Amino acid sequence: MDALNETHDPDLRSWVASANVGDSDFPIQNLPFAIFRRRGTDQAFRAGVAIGDRIAAVADVAAADPLAPDAAAAARAAGGDSLNALMALGPPAWSALRLALSRALREGSPAKAALEPVLVPQADAEYALPARIGDYTDFYIGIHHATAVGKLFRPDNPLLPNYKWVPIGYHGRASSIVVGGQPIRRPVGQIKGSSDIPVLGPSRKLDYELELGLLIGPGNALGEPIPIETAEDHLFGIALFNDWSARDIQPWEYQPLGPFLAKSFSSSLAPWVVTAEALAPFRTPFVRAAGEPAPLAYLDSAGNRDRGALDIYLEAWLLTDAMRRADLPAVRLSRGNARDAAYWTPAQLIAHHTVGGCNLRPGDLLGSGTLSGAPAEEAGSLLELSQGGTQPITLPNGETRGFLEDGDTLTLRAWCQREGARRIGFGACSGTIVAARSAA
Repeated sequence: MDALNETHDPDLRSWVASANVGDSDFPIQNLPFAIFRRRGTDQAFRAGVAIGDRIAAVADVAAADPLAPDAAAAARAAGGDSLNALMALGPPAWSALRLALSRALREGSPAKAALEPVLVPQADAEYALPARIGDYTDFYIGIHHATAVGKLFRPDNPLLPNYKWVPIGYHGRASSIVVGGQPIRRPVGQIKGSSDIPVLGPSRKLDYELELGLLIGPGNALGEPIPIETAEDHLFGIALFNDWSARDIQPWEYQPLGPFLAKSFSSSLAPWVVTAEALAPFRTPFVRAAGEPAPLAYLDSAGNRDRGALDIYLEAWLLTDAMRRADLPAVRLSRGNARDAAYWTPAQLIAHHTVGGCNLRPGDLLGSGTLSGAPAEEAGSLLELSQGGTQPITLPNGETRGFLEDGDTLTLRAWCQREGARRIGFGACSGTIVAARSAA
């Protein structure tokens, strides 16, 4: 688990002025990675780090400032159009590169003269997925979400007995994961209403899911589990993740094997990956409430108990087409915290995923599942906010929403903030709903 070092110093300032603004997502204490290029060009996509409202290409930093051998090797690994090679190197290389980037971008750096002219404004950038995602596993660690959804469908038995013993997950579709900002087409599938015969049609209960995406670094050999004590050595970083869901397709298809078309049409991963090391100041104890079962031994360690959980604030925002045309601002649907929402930690997910012998690989993605708090205003989906669509929410302009409509833009945001540390953010993960293709 990452320790604090000079890159976390809350008093560090950057020569990029916008990085020193108090509410910036991207101060010099953050330095998240993305794959980007200038919008409207045929430039190759490449790795960069966010600094204020600018992007510093890793290759440009390496060219402007001689790097130590371990940092130089990491910079070379980040030279392609994905972060997979960098992810594969592991924590020492990641830390060395992060330190080099921090020193190049902080006030007083001699690299300023060479780097300042080649920084790219984020407003002028377009993004690709940060990694080639070979496999994607969606977990279900939000206990309040699981309970709330269970009450809608199983009022007498909302939380199944295995939930508090085993991290529940399923293998999702990696090919339809898109980078945040791309439009989301309304899916089509079989829908079973009151009739005995299902119909094929577009989903009318399209929803979002407020999640975090864990991106894997070094993998493990097939058949060799990762112990929880070293599990976070395999965690490169975390990004916002929206696992869009068709709530009217899923009930008909998910038994007995789980969701299929209700999930496989698209998931959105934010472009910016906040490294595990950047999150070191915001770790918090993993605590189970009195009376809750203790995790089995392979899911328990002193380090996980002391600092296994994440103190990350989470928000969902909605901008409807009518609001956009009236020049109205987006409205916040919910605000919560991963610390209160998650029943399992990243280390526990990695340890459980591999305990049976499954091999993880660099760039694999683990979704957290919907992260909802206990209060209604912390719900991470419209399914919860509207009670399955039976109690639509009323927006400030008078519109109502039980589920998402065409033209709606849903945006996820997250940040970490704690006394004695500099606030850091995750950027945004957005998607605008476009009409379904004909089901004929």
